[in-house]
This record gives sequence, C-alpha cells and structure tokens, in this order.
Amino acid sequence: MSAQRFTILRKGWMVRLALSAGTLLLAGFLPARVHAQTATEHSAEAMRLMSDSFESLARRVSPAVVEVLVTGFGSDDDNDKNSGIVGRERSLGSGVIIDSSGYIVTNHHVVEGAERVRVVLNATVGDESQPFAVLKPKGRVLSAQIVGVDKVIDLAVLKVEGTDLPTLALGRYERLRQGQIVLAFGNPEGLANSVSFGLVSSVLRQPDPDNPMVYIQTDAAINPGNSGGPLMDVEGNVVGLNTFIYTKSGGNEGIGFAIPSGIVRYAYEQIRQFGRVKRRVIGADLQSVTPELAEALGLSQDWGVIVSDVYPEGPAEKAGLKIGDLVLGMDGHPVDSLPIFTLALYLMNNGISAKLEILRGKEKLILDVPVFEPKEDRARLGELSVPQRG
Repeated sequence: MSAQRFTILRKGWMVRLALSAGTLLLAGFLPARVHAQTATEHSAEAMRLMSDSFESLARRVSPAVVEVLVTGFGSDDDNDKNSGIVGRERSLGSGVIIDSSGYIVTNHHVVEGAERVRVVLNATVGDESQPFAVLKPKGRVLSAQIVGVDKVIDLAVLKVEGTDLPTLALGRYERLRQGQIVLAFGNPEGLANSVSFGLVSSVLRQPDPDNPMVYIQTDAAINPGNSGGPLMDVEGNVVGLNTFIYTKSGGNEGIGFAIPSGIVRYAYEQIRQFGRVKRRVIGADLQSVTPELAEALGLSQDWGVIVSDVYPEGPAEKAGLKIGDLVLGMDGHPVDSLPIFTLALYLMNNGISAKLEILRGKEKLILDVPVFEPKEDRARLGELSVPQRG
C-alpha cells in the first residue's frame, strides 16, 4: 500500500514537474514570439512613417516645380550641328520657382536657342484621391522671359508674371553628405510631375578635368526632361539643380549630376542683380599639384594648388602672394585642387576678399587677398561636354 501510494505520488509529482517545465518553456517561447512580432510592427511603422514623410515632401515640393516648354530653331541633324540646315524645334525641361513673384531657375541648355519659352505650373493636389487628381487638366501655362543665362555654370533665370507662387528654398550645400537621401523632381521624357529616389553618390565630382565646374553626383533616376528640376533633401531644401547624366543607352544608368545649390544661389543672385554672372579672380594663375609636378619642383607635398603666376601690380601681388606658394585652404576650408578653389570662390559669402592659407617652403601664412571681376573674362570656358543632357 505504501509502495503503491509512493508510486502514485511520484507520478503525480512527475506530472506536476512536466507541467511546470512546459509552462517554463512556453513562458520562454512566448516572449521571443512577442518580441519578434513587436520588432516587425516597429519596422513596419518606421517604413510607414518614412513613406508618409516622402509623400508629404512630394506634396509640398511638386507645386513649385514647373515644366519648361521651349520653341526655337536648331539644326535638323542632331549629329551634325554644322550642317547648315536649320529647323523649328520643340523641347522641354524642368524648372524651380524660388521667388514667389515668379523667378524660376533652370538649365541654360534647356532654353538655348529659344524663340519662345512657356512654363506649366503643376496643379495643386490636396487630400483627395491622387489617382483621380492627376487626371485633372494641367496647371496654368504662363509665358516666360529669360532674365539671364550663364553657359559655364549651365544656368538660366526665367521670369513669369505671378504673385504668391509656391517656392522652394535653396539649401546650404556645405551641409550635404555622401550617402544622404535625395529626391529628384522634374518631367522626364515629358512625364510631368515625376519624382525619383536615391542617394548622394558624391558631394563633389569633376567630370571634366579641364573644366573647373563641379557637381553633386546621385543615383536618383534622372532622364532627359529632368534638366533644371530640383534635387531635394528630406527636409524640403533644394540641394542641387539636375543638369546631365552619363549614359550609353540614352536613359538613366544611375550616374546623374546636379549643380550644387551654393553655385545656383550665387549665379541666381548675380543674374538678378546684374543680368549676368560676374567672375571672381584673385589676380593670379593657379594649377593643381600632381605627384609628377611635386616631384619635378621638389615640393613637400603632392596635393593642393600652386601659384604659377602673379599679375604685376595686381591685388594678389600687393597682398603678398608669390609664385610657388601652395594654397592649402580658403576661408577656413581645405583646398586640394583647382576645382575646389574655383568652387570656394563661388561659395564665398562676402565676395570682397579671401583668406588664403599659404605654405611657403616650411612656413605657413594667412593672406587676405582681394577678389575682383576681370575686365576680360579669361576664366569663361566652353560648355561642359557630356554624353547626354538630362
């Protein structure tokens, strides 16, 4: 009897132990499942919030992006610009309203040879169903005047008659970072009011070593018709103006270029004030230091910018600049090549003088060198040759 009771009790204990172990296992398993489910929900919520932010950004940006329609004359043979056969052409691009009174920036190549320029405003889309809203007729079509252009920068300023137009702010280019998310707006292949998503591939790219212009490189989809449209950051600031692409197929291959917003701002303000862009020089000729040049001249470093000539009795000479000086920086920013130096001149705030950090032998100097506009614009170069414009 006692043995039997012992057996029964032992079995009961084993049952209770088994139940307790199962309860413990279940208790350990459930938090893992709950944690996984919570993580998935958090991930989905984060994606939804990101999607909502892009949607909100697109709704805010689109009204200030216009379609630029150009009618003019050009060569009938695109492969032979010297054929002498001229025909009527129609082309289109994009533009950005940056002043509510009707000032718009776009690319020079968009309006080059234009006889007539019109801009199409994007219709405002509210909270209604977008698939039905986009089927509405296009926004107003306005005649535009060309205020001024700059071929080197590839920028044009247009003016339409209007008041209280939606605008976009030009962002601070120096805050741009590689890997930053950007969105390209415009009218690729005539598909009005389009947006694409990508990253900043490079904040400073010089596609042509013989041209001082530098660009933002992005993998956001840019195609013909996007030219002049804005490259936006996630805060709704214009960080660049979409300008051209490298392509073998004629379409987007993930290598697009945009004019930095700092250069856009400088050129826009110059054209508004003077009708053209004034060049900035310091009265000296400079060239990038290469390893070969450094070896030949016995320089202490194989990077930077070297002064190759100083104009007699010019402001640079009077400020103390000498042939052979290495320019290491301007206004506190490092300078390691001639394009960077040229960009720094564009981005100067005061436009009166530049503080140059100089290496002369082993001695470092800071020189305050006046900046001026040359009487003969020797810095004006031809347009950048690229395989395909955006």
